[in-house]
Amino acid sequence: MKFQIEDVTVYFPYDNIYPEQYSYMVELKRALDAKGHALLEMPTGTGKTIALLSLITSYGLSKPSNPIKLLYCTRTVHEMEKTLAELRVLHQYQLRHLGPAARILALGLSSRKNLCINPAVVSAENRDSVDAGCRKLTASWVRALSIENPNLPTCPFFENYEKAASEAVLPPGVYTLQDLRAFGRDKGWCPYFLARHMVQFANVVVYSYQYLLDPKVAGIISKEMQRESVVVFDEAHNIDNVCIEALSVSVRRQTLEGATRNLSKMAQEINRGRFKATDAGRLRAEYNRLVEGLAIRGDLPISDTWLSNPALPDDILKEAVPGNIRRAEHFLSVLRRLVQYLHGRLETENVEKEGPVAFVASINSQAGIDQKMLRFCYDRLHSLMMTLEITDTDEFLHIQTICDFATLVGTYTRGFSIIIEPFDERMPHIPDPVLQLSCHDASLAIKPVFERFQSVVITSGTLSPIDLYPRLLNFNPVVSRSFTMSLTRNCICPMVLTRGSDQLPVSTKFDMRSDPGVVRNYGRLLLEMVSVVPDGIVCFFVSYSYMDGIVNTWNETGILKDIMQHKLVFIETQDVVETTLALDNYRRACDCGRGAVFFSVARGKVAEGIDFDRHYGRLVIMFGVPFQYTLSRILLARLEYLRETFQIKEGDFLTFDALRQAAQCVGRVIRSKADYGMMIFADKRYSRHDKRSKLPGWILSHLRDAHLNLSTDMALHIAREFLRKMAQPYDKAGGSGRKTLLSQEDLEKMGDGSMNEMLF
Repeated sequence: MKFQIEDVTVYFPYDNIYPEQYSYMVELKRALDAKGHALLEMPTGTGKTIALLSLITSYGLSKPSNPIKLLYCTRTVHEMEKTLAELRVLHQYQLRHLGPAARILALGLSSRKNLCINPAVVSAENRDSVDAGCRKLTASWVRALSIENPNLPTCPFFENYEKAASEAVLPPGVYTLQDLRAFGRDKGWCPYFLARHMVQFANVVVYSYQYLLDPKVAGIISKEMQRESVVVFDEAHNIDNVCIEALSVSVRRQTLEGATRNLSKMAQEINRGRFKATDAGRLRAEYNRLVEGLAIRGDLPISDTWLSNPALPDDILKEAVPGNIRRAEHFLSVLRRLVQYLHGRLETENVEKEGPVAFVASINSQAGIDQKMLRFCYDRLHSLMMTLEITDTDEFLHIQTICDFATLVGTYTRGFSIIIEPFDERMPHIPDPVLQLSCHDASLAIKPVFERFQSVVITSGTLSPIDLYPRLLNFNPVVSRSFTMSLTRNCICPMVLTRGSDQLPVSTKFDMRSDPGVVRNYGRLLLEMVSVVPDGIVCFFVSYSYMDGIVNTWNETGILKDIMQHKLVFIETQDVVETTLALDNYRRACDCGRGAVFFSVARGKVAEGIDFDRHYGRLVIMFGVPFQYTLSRILLARLEYLRETFQIKEGDFLTFDALRQAAQCVGRVIRSKADYGMMIFADKRYSRHDKRSKLPGWILSHLRDAHLNLSTDMALHIAREFLRKMAQPYDKAGGSGRKTLLSQEDLEKMGDGSMNEMLF
């Protein structure tokens, strides 16, 4: 369908549109017109992705003189592929209406592991090994040597891509990662470098958060993006954690031992270089370049570019490298002293916490390394690795980590802490010292994004309370809005269960969680539910250790055996392969009608990215409130920083964080409006207003007062009633004055203002 929103003709590839999609587009257009940032909460399963894509691409088509570029950030490769598939449907629809004028280039960009088509490289087990395998075949010095010695292996796909030079372009269209690989095989070109090259010309780029938020990656990939770009962070409820991880580094004993090995290897290379004229020449040329003040050789060939500086672009010193680390031997001795100093700090028996300023002063007094040398560690290492022509970068990860740590510690004085823990508090008898540089301020990593691009849209199904995000990320949105779900029938049934059938309260509070009464009541609740709810049931626990404990107890008391009489049970583990297998078998059990129960963990992989739509999830039980481990030193330091800097109280932040995780877990069951499902919040704390009010509006609007303080038998009665109601036929478009599917005529009427009462 095709309709107008003020001066923009929106092309929408389906015959009907949900009212909330229409309102979402109106708000989004306001933000684009104002060239400002937006914060939008839209319920899951209401077509948020297609609403975003169709409005932003139509907005670009309606203003051809001023084209805008869309940078769409997702969290997983699976979400990236889904977004590009939606975009393809939309693009074909726009081409039918507008012809060649609607042509765009849209592509996904991911790591070499997902794009490489050279079988010798891509067979490596992890991402770092694939990257190093690629460099061994494509680095400029390897290719220069192969001209003299044709027996040296190079990558045929990269060579063909280089030969094609300016002809190596992608024709307009929408390319998923699979399409890019197929196109590469067809032409004999390397899809990874082709995609990297085409990103600057594409109208829509879909990639991961890290490509914008992690300065090490963003410095290479996203620095060419023009200011007139619209950035969308989808499923962005955890965006503050992503920002913090991008600027945090942890150093363990293994890291330091690995770094020592790396340094010995580099020293050998340098000593060998003294006797070989070509190598000595390279080292001298590097020294002269550093004297002239160039930290890194200018335009590196694309295959040589490596990770960028870990500090944010505005904080990098534009100065010459200090004299005392210009010579390679001197720089290595500085790194040796730094590693030695960190070894000494890890020997502690008590937990230590200090700020970057005190830490840098201590390095200076004990190891004689000043702040400026620390700030240049990263650039100097990068330069040295280029000069020594090192290709197996995966083996040098340890020394890179040390230099990342040094650069960040030397650059930032606020918003960071250095925390040294001699052992993990949950396993105090195992010595495992770790030194962590932890960032507390999420606004640091995202600040360059807000400043560089004209519109940044942060959107998700769970952004409540919506007023906390601008404070955490330190920005002013021009539009901030939470939408509710318009439904023809009440297909969501949230309940708060506070007591078991024996009227004992249930909770995962620390003093109650191991109480046999609570564990028994949780077991009885699940047992009663499996006997009445058809198909799939998903249970979320607050942590792996709690899930293990509770499942063991259920097994000993025979509850698990009784549950298995009704449905099969599958469990998420920390192993990705095992979990994937368990999910596949869970789906098979649901498909064949036997039904199944899936045990999972809040904040785990399943809670974040797997959908349990239709018969795969008819009921979600959230056992407890998923608070973070509140004794974690890093969390305590962050809470203190939030209180002092942004005046956010500890309790408010912890509750907000726990409830966005809970909402994320239960939101997995509803993935479309034809779907239906129940949500049980099994903990007495959910009945308190201050906890409950932080759930998203679209869940709260269906949470009736009568469902706030239930025991197991009452919940069972409500579940039976609800399932009976859902089995009745219903009118999808919505009768009785409230339309939940709008056709083109409805939208035209809305232009006259007669439809507004139907919507709101």
